[in-house]
Amino acid sequence: MSSFFSHPHLAFKHKHSERILKLSLLSLMIACAHSTFASEHLDSAERSRTTSVLPTIAIEAMSAQDPVKTYIDYKQASVTRNGLDKKDIPQTIDTIDVQKYKIYGSNDLSVMLQGTPGVDTAYDMRGDGIKLRGFQADVSDIYRDGVRESGQVRRSTANIERIEILKGPASVLYGRSAGGGVINMVSKYANFDSKSSVGIYTGSFNHLGTTLDVNQVISDQWAARLTTDVYKTDSFRQGISSDELMLSPSVTFNNQKGLVWTGQYTYDRLHRVPDRGPNFFELPSGTSREMGFAQDGDYVNDISQTLRSDLSYTFAPDWTLHWAASYRQADQDFDHFYAGKMCTADQPATATNKGCYKGYIDQNYYWQQTSNKTTSTTFDVKGKFNTGAFQHQVLLGIDASYEQREPKLSNKNSDGTLVYGFVNPLTGDRFSHRADNPLITQHNYNQGTSYGVFAQDLITIVPEVKLMLGLRYDYYKNSTSNKLKSETDQDYKRTVSDQSVSPNIGVVWQPVESQSIYASYSKSFAPFGGQMGISVISASQNLNTFDAEPQYSDQYEIGLKSDWMDERLTTQFSVYDIRKHNIRYIPNKDKEPDVWAVGGEHQSRGAEFSFIGRVLENVYVRGGYSFLDATVKQNKEKPELVGNRLKETAKQTGNLFVRYLPTEQWYAEIGVTKVGDSLNDVENTQKLKGFNRADAAIGYSANPWNVTLALTNLTDKEYWRSSSMPGTPRSALLRVNYEF
Repeated sequence: MSSFFSHPHLAFKHKHSERILKLSLLSLMIACAHSTFASEHLDSAERSRTTSVLPTIAIEAMSAQDPVKTYIDYKQASVTRNGLDKKDIPQTIDTIDVQKYKIYGSNDLSVMLQGTPGVDTAYDMRGDGIKLRGFQADVSDIYRDGVRESGQVRRSTANIERIEILKGPASVLYGRSAGGGVINMVSKYANFDSKSSVGIYTGSFNHLGTTLDVNQVISDQWAARLTTDVYKTDSFRQGISSDELMLSPSVTFNNQKGLVWTGQYTYDRLHRVPDRGPNFFELPSGTSREMGFAQDGDYVNDISQTLRSDLSYTFAPDWTLHWAASYRQADQDFDHFYAGKMCTADQPATATNKGCYKGYIDQNYYWQQTSNKTTSTTFDVKGKFNTGAFQHQVLLGIDASYEQREPKLSNKNSDGTLVYGFVNPLTGDRFSHRADNPLITQHNYNQGTSYGVFAQDLITIVPEVKLMLGLRYDYYKNSTSNKLKSETDQDYKRTVSDQSVSPNIGVVWQPVESQSIYASYSKSFAPFGGQMGISVISASQNLNTFDAEPQYSDQYEIGLKSDWMDERLTTQFSVYDIRKHNIRYIPNKDKEPDVWAVGGEHQSRGAEFSFIGRVLENVYVRGGYSFLDATVKQNKEKPELVGNRLKETAKQTGNLFVRYLPTEQWYAEIGVTKVGDSLNDVENTQKLKGFNRADAAIGYSANPWNVTLALTNLTDKEYWRSSSMPGTPRSALLRVNYEF
């Protein structure tokens, strides 16, 4: 397996992407030259009869280019694991069809989630920088097809059909969690309904790409699919660029007697000249948003590879066995200068000191190679049975996973020469000297094993009242080995273990079929005092003073899920209160750096409202709004911080998109994304101003062609999407797709 997934570092050249791009463009011309079967789009009469709430499988079977697909809600969500309708789940669930954002050129997960109620997205060159209801989600709460996407890597949506968000604590289903919720990305895979397509797209900043999606029904029992996405683009920031290659073959077997199996491999490679500039508050007035801060030779290479098998068997009416297994490897290599502080005075360089130059940013530097491997399996059974007058819909399951992480880091040269990087943010003048022969300063090997057993039961007491009960037990064992030490060294290895029980309970009242009123309590935990990854301890950690008490979050939520206008419009409204307990700190960092204490609590309270569907004959809407108040509730280390807002959390987020279809072929869309003010530090001294961004698109869809022209940041508004990244200026993207 290791040889199959091995790759040469630094082997990603632009010419390879260009060659693949040309071959893919050739495939478009070949596809257009052949006469193929093409399905009809819904005509206007049919569209007027289409309800805006359809079963998940019905929406997946729709053409990805259908102008109404992204404005129809899914009735179920895979993230719930139980196959129940979302209106029966006593928590907030958002489902986002990614095609709605693809037309604007969005591919990163964090960009797609901008403006989603209860979601904050702060740019992070290494990851996604996503928070749910005020709490970090990057490390442990992002999944692909139900498998944890652990590791330090940017997550592409190139092969993703939809994004599902289960908000609030979800440990009863997924184990360890930061408490704000869970994000599940659902892949495109072989099926017996989807059409095939080929497309090209081009736009601002030399953006050029092509897609190929071939779904072939081989027989009544077999289907195969191949999806690819290749693109390269520059940036509005000087010297910044990226190129990506995604390839995902899959096969599905359905014996038409209840057994369905899907096998899939996904390869996703992203090469970047990184853009991780200094904090906004370090930059002098007059710094252009187009100023890039990369030095010559900077790069980041992300490679993600996943093998998965998914088997389900309906062995009796209303009873299904499900077994899924996967192996995932995520590698991130980088060598780059980043962030830094402004030099306020000249300081001469010496043989041991790189000095400083007034008016220049003194940049930080790191070289890193990191490999993250996750092997996981899950087995569950779900079904229905009655006990007297009560009906039960149960889910019973077992999860197991083995995670490995091996980072190698350096910020020094092995020959003793200094490493330095300086950039003048006003003139762009820069110079640097990097670690051509890195001296490895950290090399750890981390392992994490986890097991979970869970049960969930939706009990129908009377047709109008349902009770949700859930319980999960988890066991974790993690170890860290210092590869720079010998195996006889006392600081060579440390191991800790942990366990936790996570409950949830909810009640759903449906006085009429179209309205679901609910209230719920749920709990989540983060092992080892809140450390969410598998590198939770250092190899020199004093375990006698290590606080292994789990950090945990609990949430109370009430809400209303509604269907209106004969199910053409779906809305949901919720109010919640989350408390995060057992936040740790080090009382005496200078004398006892390994001694931890429990000293804090954070609170997140808010309200969320979202909607999707058709409001008039040819008018569709989608959007939402949230108010979030995430604050420090208790802090023994720094009592003066009590009452401060948590950093990088906006009080207000929202979006509204309207799509109008005046004719059967033409459609137009306009939307506004809102992100409120946020604070860049827990001391609340650095305020980042929010923004309202307008986007618009026009499209033409006539079987078998679909053409869209989209404008992002229609008014060319200048804003900062995070403290280290300005928003993209006005940009355009043209997409052409051919279905067959």
